[in-house]
Amino acid sequence: MEKEVLIIGGGVIGLSIGREVRKRGVKRINIIEAGECGGEASWAAAGMLGPQAEADEAGAFFEFCIESRGLYPSLANELLDETGTDVELDRAGTLYLAFSDDDVRILRQRFQWQNEAGLAVEHLDASEVRRAEPFVSPDVREALYFPNDWQVDNRKLCTALRQYCEINGIEITERTRVDRLITDQGRITGVRAGGVSYMADQVIIAAGAWTTQILFGEKRIPLKVVPVRGQMLAFHTAKRLFERVIYSSGGYIVPRRDGRILAGSTTEEAGFDRETTDSAAAALFEMACVIAPSLGNLEIADHWAGLRPRSPDGFPVIGRIEGIDGLYLATGHYRNGILLAPATAQIVAADIVEGKPSGYAAVFSPDRFHLGAIRTGN
Repeated sequence: MEKEVLIIGGGVIGLSIGREVRKRGVKRINIIEAGECGGEASWAAAGMLGPQAEADEAGAFFEFCIESRGLYPSLANELLDETGTDVELDRAGTLYLAFSDDDVRILRQRFQWQNEAGLAVEHLDASEVRRAEPFVSPDVREALYFPNDWQVDNRKLCTALRQYCEINGIEITERTRVDRLITDQGRITGVRAGGVSYMADQVIIAAGAWTTQILFGEKRIPLKVVPVRGQMLAFHTAKRLFERVIYSSGGYIVPRRDGRILAGSTTEEAGFDRETTDSAAAALFEMACVIAPSLGNLEIADHWAGLRPRSPDGFPVIGRIEGIDGLYLATGHYRNGILLAPATAQIVAADIVEGKPSGYAAVFSPDRFHLGAIRTGN
């Protein structure tokens, strides 16, 4: 009997899983999205693929990020062939600037361990930084350059993934919120959404910050994934001023091909409130001007917020819950949803389609939170 897969959540994770499952031969796939596909955290992101710029140590999570980053060149080429959409993978690299003694200490420590690990990283003095990026602040003291930390246009990525799904017969149901999971003798057999029952052999929850809003029997999904608001600004210039993503200890700026410069981001526990605030705009504007004072002459062209899903330990939750058949979680990617989408999709698809669990299964399994076997009625 042909497997039917239902994915709750049409962000970059859900869309990527749909594509990967389809490429492995599953024909009956339905993605149910409460709003518009790619319209939540995936749309609000900055599209940075920068595991090295943000890492202070190695480990399984860092390796997972590196692995997923490495999938992007082929993914970008495939999506261009499949959909005609260029997701604008930019491989110019990333700079991390130091402005203070603490910045210098942290950057040198990061350089040491990554250099010893054989990772691509270069140390630049102030004059080298200014030659690379003439518009950065004259107060910069030194920097690290990560040639393999890239960026992608996250909105075009979501558009391309959705186009793939539509071209390849993946059913997308938007503006329909999943109310509860349907169970039969301890197995998940589908969902109730908008007063309609959708049945499936395998249900995948990729609902991000809304994961724990889904009812499981009379209870919520027994995993605490909380929304963390991140606000962003955008400036617009007539020509591109910066070649690379540029970090500082206070935030980052991301140049886009169309002349936009994104500046982010805040980290706020504000529940499901996506409203922007004047205080955040002022703080982000100041941060951006520390990196590049000339930005102070520009007006803010856009200001938005998204809700990033954070698990209790800040790492993704990928896998099954013990004692519950037919259910798979792919959530909690927090600030790394765009970066980790390709590798997450491969893990999920290999497991549910081919029965091949990933080596990361023990690291990111929901069972690390000791949820235990959960029983529920229909």
